[in-house]
Amino acid sequence: MPVSYRDIAADLRQQIGEGRYMPGDKLPMLTELQAQYGAGYQTVRSAIALLEQEGLVVAVRRRGTIVRERPEKRRITRSRQVFRDEIGYYFDPTAQPWAALEPPTLRWGIVPVDLAALMGLPTGAEVFVRDRVMGDPESRKPKQLATSYLPADLARGTRLAEADTGPGGIYDRLEEMGHRPLRWSEGVSARMPSPEEAEALNLPADVGVPLLRVVRITTSPNGEVVELNDTRMSAEEFEIGYSIRRHTSARLADDDGDGDDDH
Repeated sequence: MPVSYRDIAADLRQQIGEGRYMPGDKLPMLTELQAQYGAGYQTVRSAIALLEQEGLVVAVRRRGTIVRERPEKRRITRSRQVFRDEIGYYFDPTAQPWAALEPPTLRWGIVPVDLAALMGLPTGAEVFVRDRVMGDPESRKPKQLATSYLPADLARGTRLAEADTGPGGIYDRLEEMGHRPLRWSEGVSARMPSPEEAEALNLPADVGVPLLRVVRITTSPNGEVVELNDTRMSAEEFEIGYSIRRHTSARLADDDGDGDDDH
């Protein structure tokens, strides 16, 4: 069966994600990609166009297709809470009723380049990956994609690497392994979905709907990163909400004698 442009894009996307092509690196020429994948010019060009649309690569005149440099993110901390019910820890009351719509996909892989530093791992480090599609168990409608990355040396040979991690899931297992009490921090960003992500979330094919991305880092009390969770959902369907608390510096206007309650 002839290779499709989506297959070529998926392979190149994986190589970029694993750091085989780093920011600033040049991808092979179109003729080289044609020979590598046994595909026609238009098929290869469509694959590159898809990666350009996703913001992974950029065409530079007289240089070719370059892996795009990405600015360093600045994390803005927001106050949130962690909850617990009879199943285990959860972070969003809206998502509490959701469940995995299918068994998790488990694999050993390479940590994505954009997540390696957050996990304190070198580029190319091995991790254990748990992919889940979460959604309404009654309608079977997918709501979010959740991928957990665990350091390989931490997960290997433990229940963390099994499909059924038992009551309380991986967080209870991590705390039983001596990483208690767990602590969490997270950042929120957005990006365009891959074709596979758009299909899994039933996003419209003819409209460019971005993903809302929440990256949550789980640490032990000594600061060791024991898990990173990368959750993606439709930015058309969800937004991040939080309450705003008054800091001690935000005094009422009449507290310092410079104003009144009507201002």
